Amino acid sequence: MIEWRDEGILLAVRPHGETSAIAEAFCRDHGRHAGVVLGGVSRRMRPFLQPGVLAQLGWRARLDEHLGHFAVEPIRNRAATALGDRVALAGIGAVAALLASVLPERAAHPALYDRTNALLDLLGEREVWPLAYLQWEMAVLEEMGFGLDLNACAVTGARVDLAYVSPRTGRAVSRAGAGAYAPRLLPLPPVLRGEGEADAPAIGAALDVTGHFLRERLLPEGRELPAARARLVEALARDA
Repeated sequence: MIEWRDEGILLAVRPHGETSAIAEAFCRDHGRHAGVVLGGVSRRMRPFLQPGVLAQLGWRARLDEHLGHFAVEPIRNRAATALGDRVALAGIGAVAALLASVLPERAAHPALYDRTNALLDLLGEREVWPLAYLQWEMAVLEEMGFGLDLNACAVTGARVDLAYVSPRTGRAVSRAGAGAYAPRLLPLPPVLRGEGEADAPAIGAALDVTGHFLRERLLPEGRELPAARARLVEALARDA
């Protein structure tokens, strides 16, 4: 029998049989992991089996390759505290769905785990959360090995007048370096470099850029980003 305990963020829960559920969680030391929760659809358990909930998890299986079973002990129910807050609920949905889509199964990413927990703890902080979420998406790309390089022009090496991002390499390009290729490049919102205003239009433009690389670098060809992310982008725009 194989057993371990770990802290984890619930990403998704679906019914399994008549009384159980399959929970998927992002665990600090065990990565994205799934397990059966016995009685997971009961009235007692259902409120705690929601995306975004922080829990102590116990996993056990006869063999490592088996689905296994989860014992769930809630630590912090973020889903409950976000009720009535449209942006917070959309944020939980986007974070959970994106991680479920891009994280490799059972590969530990403790730094990203800690950053995700910190981001979710900021839910409800309307003045800082949109920028924190944008920076988190950039951290996801970095953690998966596809970080954006926005410090200098990929063509000239210049560190000023950076206006574009190569959709192929993720590197910055200056106006002079872009030349006739400018229409083929992505615009570089200053907020991606930690400059300028971090208002709703700037965040929206920056999320268009990170969304391109999340889709092209981390998802199988032809697969779109989770609908939950699009709902968050729309909620942030409406909340401006």
